[in-house]
Amino acid sequence: MLDQIHLLAAVTILGVLEQAYFSLQVIYARRAYGISPPKVSGPPDFERVFRAQVNCSEYFSIFLAVLWQAGLFFHQGLTAALGLLYLYSRYHYFVGYKESSLGRSSGCQMQAEISFRRVISAGICLGKIRAIGEPEL
Repeated sequence: MLDQIHLLAAVTILGVLEQAYFSLQVIYARRAYGISPPKVSGPPDFERVFRAQVNCSEYFSIFLAVLWQAGLFFHQGLTAALGLLYLYSRYHYFVGYKESSLGRSSGCQMQAEISFRRVISAGICLGKIRAIGEPEL
């Protein structure tokens, strides 16, 4: 069983570490700009870091669900590779958004294309499962 999920688990851990990095960037920005919680507004530089982190967190649960479904039912290696590309695109998005609100577009476009491919692979696997039929109890 472990040989069937080790790549997915590794990508999941990397994703969690990436989310922790994004959260730390918000903490550092809060300190740099003197914004104490629960405030979420301040200088544009702080708001971009905060918004980039929130945007990345909003999609993380969807990423994990699709990663594991596509990896378990379609192909672990391909799904893990697409997962790594997704994490890279999210990092690229975060860094671009942190610099300028216009800088997020290339990372956002890359992330959307990768997500589309993963959803298609998950749909293919569900089609295969349906074609096989449900097991008899």
